Amino acid sequence: MVLKRFFDMVVSLTFICTLFPFFYVVLGAAIKLTSTGPILFRQQRSGLGNKPFTCLKFRTMVVNDEADILQATDNDKRITSIGHFLRRTSLDELPQFINILKGDMSIIGPRPHMLYHTEIYSSCIPGYMRRLSVKPGITGLAQILGYRGETPMPTDMARRIRLDLWYIEHQSFSLDLYIFIHTLINFLGIRLL
Repeated sequence: MVLKRFFDMVVSLTFICTLFPFFYVVLGAAIKLTSTGPILFRQQRSGLGNKPFTCLKFRTMVVNDEADILQATDNDKRITSIGHFLRRTSLDELPQFINILKGDMSIIGPRPHMLYHTEIYSSCIPGYMRRLSVKPGITGLAQILGYRGETPMPTDMARRIRLDLWYIEHQSFSLDLYIFIHTLINFLGIRLL
């Protein structure tokens, strides 16, 4: 765990001190030019031990009261023009490096869910609460295997949770490195054989 936290801190500090200011200025300007509201979206999510924390993202939707209960869909009318690009490229997740520095998140781990979804899924998906035994992550095993974004079917969420639980049971620094490298490969659009 010490090595994982050290890795989180080194990568997060490096990113925040070098690239984040550029992304904040460029993406922040694009967000402000295409919609009204703040640059960052803040939402309460379930963290380690089911403790709520404020998860940061670049705002991709119009300011809306339903954001805490309704998951965005692919063709959601609430998503702004720049928001579609940010979501498709996962650039909307970059402010979560601040959450990592604060200790609320890790680079690798199960994605943090909205409080409302934690309440629902914990009552219908066996073992769901075990995913809250580790810090949530920006990316995880489920994400590199294609389970990201909208989950229209309960079976999609159940598969994602099974992958989260497998990750927790087999967690190691080498597995984290594997997921991290595959996340970078996917992000950069590199095709492996």
